[in-house]
Amino acid sequence: MPGQNEGADAHRPGVRREEPRAHHRLPPPAVRPAGSTNGTTNGTTQAVLDAVAAVAAGALLCPTCARPLSDDAHRTADDSPGGGTPGAGPAATEGEDRLLDALRVSEARLRAAFWDAGIGMALIDPEDRIIEVNPAFATLVGRSVGELAQTHIHEIVDPEGMPHRLFPALVDGERDRLRVEKQLKHREGRTVWSKLTVSLIRDASGGPLYTLALVEDITEQRRLGDRLEYQALHDPLTRLPNRTYFFERLDAACLTADRSTAPLPAPAPAAPAVGDEADGPRVGVCYLDLDGFAAINETLGHHIGDQLLIAVATRLRRGFSAHGDRLVARMGGDEFAVLVTDSRGSDQLTDLAARILEALERPFDVAGHRLVVTASVGVVERSVRETTPTDLVKDADATLYWSKADGRARWTLYDPDRGAHQLTRQLLATALRPALERGEFTIEYQPLVGLADGTVHGAEALVRWRHPRYGTLSPDRFIPLAEESGAIVPLGKWVLEESCRQARRWLTEFPETETFVSVNLAARQIWDSDVVADVAQALERTGLPARLLQLEITESALLGPGGRPLQALQALADMGVRIAIDDFGTGYSNLAYLSRLPVHVLKLDGTFIEGFRDPSPTGSRAELPGSGARRSDADEQIVGAMVQLAHTLGLTVTAEGIESAAQAERLRLTGCDTAQGWYFARPGEAELVAAILRDNRDGRDSRDGHDSPDGRDSRDSRDSR
Repeated sequence: MPGQNEGADAHRPGVRREEPRAHHRLPPPAVRPAGSTNGTTNGTTQAVLDAVAAVAAGALLCPTCARPLSDDAHRTADDSPGGGTPGAGPAATEGEDRLLDALRVSEARLRAAFWDAGIGMALIDPEDRIIEVNPAFATLVGRSVGELAQTHIHEIVDPEGMPHRLFPALVDGERDRLRVEKQLKHREGRTVWSKLTVSLIRDASGGPLYTLALVEDITEQRRLGDRLEYQALHDPLTRLPNRTYFFERLDAACLTADRSTAPLPAPAPAAPAVGDEADGPRVGVCYLDLDGFAAINETLGHHIGDQLLIAVATRLRRGFSAHGDRLVARMGGDEFAVLVTDSRGSDQLTDLAARILEALERPFDVAGHRLVVTASVGVVERSVRETTPTDLVKDADATLYWSKADGRARWTLYDPDRGAHQLTRQLLATALRPALERGEFTIEYQPLVGLADGTVHGAEALVRWRHPRYGTLSPDRFIPLAEESGAIVPLGKWVLEESCRQARRWLTEFPETETFVSVNLAARQIWDSDVVADVAQALERTGLPARLLQLEITESALLGPGGRPLQALQALADMGVRIAIDDFGTGYSNLAYLSRLPVHVLKLDGTFIEGFRDPSPTGSRAELPGSGARRSDADEQIVGAMVQLAHTLGLTVTAEGIESAAQAERLRLTGCDTAQGWYFARPGEAELVAAILRDNRDGRDSRDGHDSPDGRDSRDSRDSR
């Protein structure tokens, strides 16, 4: 029948050559678009992947650009009418030869690209066996190309750690590529780190056919990364974990408890044992610092100090890091920390701290020097739910300095009450200077009364802080903080000028009394500022005569080491300013200096007045039994001796903390000149002093109604400052 045999010659043996295997066509574009990618593969790798995928799928490639030839070109040779039949003509034969030449050229090009590529390449069948690899891949694992054929890929690539969803995502078409870092097994037994890029080659129907793997050697990059990571997490001198590594471990330990969802345990009928599991995981830190390490650096040199730190680190690492739940780290300088991530309670941590101190007490032999060092240790232990890494280390650091303040060479366990006090101190220290600028400070005055005549001779200026949160603060709450921070200099200048201004007002209103003002002078004011110039400026601005200003400085500051305080006080005395030694008898008590000091007044410390509480006459005290009577006699004898000594040197004596008329009378009998205390008046506004001066001027007894108020004893009112 016409047409029934059309094209039949194409199927006759010997008429047409068998179609080469490489002529299998690419899958339809809807199944696998040529060159499509959703990954980040670079251009070279992308080209290799597309080319190898095309050859594996049976595509003809253009000899010029290596792109797959279209179906139209393919039909030119194979599907044209009469193609391949006897007598088809020279044009058909020429077209077929051209396509065969193109096929050979493209295959040669792709074979060269596969074989000579500097990156390892492997074609893997669906059973995970290697079909073919290039020499770069074989070299990477120390094998030959031939022996890798039909090798299961898991004999080369470690299967552990492969993400479960990546390969199914390739099969499902959710990804075109996947990239992972994997370890390859080298023939010599060593590990080769590689970056593995895997692509899936599909058949004409879109099903998985082969897997193409590109392998890049990143072993050196990994080693470099490991070295950089080690350097980032370890101290270069001691090789101990550093502060960063310490916090990483502490963060990991604190994440073991979910504070956001885990409920707190219900109260138990009986108190649980320390470290009970009811409150969840616990963590502890021993934070230690070497005592006197700076002296070693200064005397023997920093190279000896470094060798000592290495020796200390070695002893700590060998003795206290064997357990998996402990980490010994260098936090910086001569500070170290031992972290216990699964603590069993504070007893375990304090025992650990004691053993650390014992270990460090053994002498160190460093570069020919036998060094003995001690350490101070701060210990913090608590439930993970009750803390954060930052708070834990902050409290440990604070506790370490408590240990140093308590005498060094000891451990101290964190105390929440002491921590709250320290926090308050820090808040006050930070707020001192802004408070001065905001005008939160005020001055109260306590009269200094002559014991012989009962009149007011002067008044001591006592600064107060009207804190908006803590109320009125006495000087003992903030003056030490001001001295530590240096804020005492501007604060002292302000107190000095305001006090001089007030004394000038008293002089204007009561010129006949010439009431002086007594201002406390901190030692740091002498060291950190030109106190002579400050005093001269205050007197000039306020118009107060120098004889009406008295400056009080503590005995320890005046008689301590250094000559600058003496020079400054001598210059002030030459100006006519009165100088008083405050708290006399509690400091150095260097009587040899007393006759050569520019001093006018001795102010006896209130502790010497405690023995004067007994109102009994002197003659009957010998009959009183007990140590109290002996203490009273001793105090009176001491005060009497100091008064006589002062008078011999031409000095006057002032007593503090007078609470009753009996005390005042007994002090008067010793020869004491002036006194202050609640018996005369509490510290108050400047108007209080002015009112007493008016009473004295009018001839009224200034002591009426000024007995110890509220019935308080001297223990309550002794701290008049």
